[in-house]
Amino acid sequence: MKKGQTVRRVAVIGAGMMGHGIGQMFAQAGVDVALFDSEEKVLRRAVPRIKKSLDVFTKRGLIKKKEVKGILSRITLSRSLDEAVRNADFVVEAIVEDLAKKQHLFQILDGLCPPTTILASNTSAIMIKDLSAKAVHKERIIGTHFWSPAQLVPLVEVVRGDHTLPEVMETTVRLMKRIGKEPARVNQDVPGFVGNRLQHALWREAISIVELGIAEAEDVDRVVKMGFGLRLPTVGPLETADLAGLDMVLSIHDYLFPFLDASRQASPILRNRVQSGKLGAKAGEGFYPWTTPSLKKVIQQRDEFLLDWQKRMKLSRKKR
Repeated sequence: MKKGQTVRRVAVIGAGMMGHGIGQMFAQAGVDVALFDSEEKVLRRAVPRIKKSLDVFTKRGLIKKKEVKGILSRITLSRSLDEAVRNADFVVEAIVEDLAKKQHLFQILDGLCPPTTILASNTSAIMIKDLSAKAVHKERIIGTHFWSPAQLVPLVEVVRGDHTLPEVMETTVRLMKRIGKEPARVNQDVPGFVGNRLQHALWREAISIVELGIAEAEDVDRVVKMGFGLRLPTVGPLETADLAGLDMVLSIHDYLFPFLDASRQASPILRNRVQSGKLGAKAGEGFYPWTTPSLKKVIQQRDEFLLDWQKRMKLSRKKR
């Protein structure tokens, strides 16, 4: 692995929900991208999805209309994995969150790519040591957890595996900054990394509150969205703790923690919903009833907020 390695060409393996957005971000930053997917229909839909996203970016003033052609010209579609990774300096895996399939893919990639190629996984929770278990060159494997939608959410968790070389970490962090992302260094390879440990801890308590009848789902979400959630984009939880005063935080923790959910297993109410087919928006019911219009409305509201946030960040960077 070369110190200070420059990444000129990237391969994204998996062109679906996450992969097409990841590919878009690299192409926007001037990097040549090879998009691969084993399913032809998924690969065929990738460029139209990217075009639609770029159209929104153009209308919001995040990119110029004249830039779109160049961005799209840097994206190549491939049905051959060997062809996609042949000249890649950096490979991002964005396939289904299945350990066995990821292990198999990294074993193949490890054999196809020279040792100087960095192999990254977009896994949201699986430990890097587990998904790289069958690879020989574990030192060049790293986690890059993009958040959905990848082209809108700034964060990427850069996760160091037990064998990951320091220069692989540094090259990856630089690359994420280069494509306009906010990399967070995760220095220990733990399940869920940082983001999902925090997110699922919140979900555990939220579901427990509903299960105990303390509040309905709508009011739990209202408390987050209209309360402390409004502060989170600008003031993180530990900054908020400092602002409040750690003596007060300690006092509240001593009193409150015995009453919080500390279950080591998933909630029965969650398990019962899954077993009865109430899987959420994709099934028409979860904690809420869902229709096509209500789903579109929520996604539109989310994306509108994220686009506004992107524009504010862009303006802020220009003022620096």
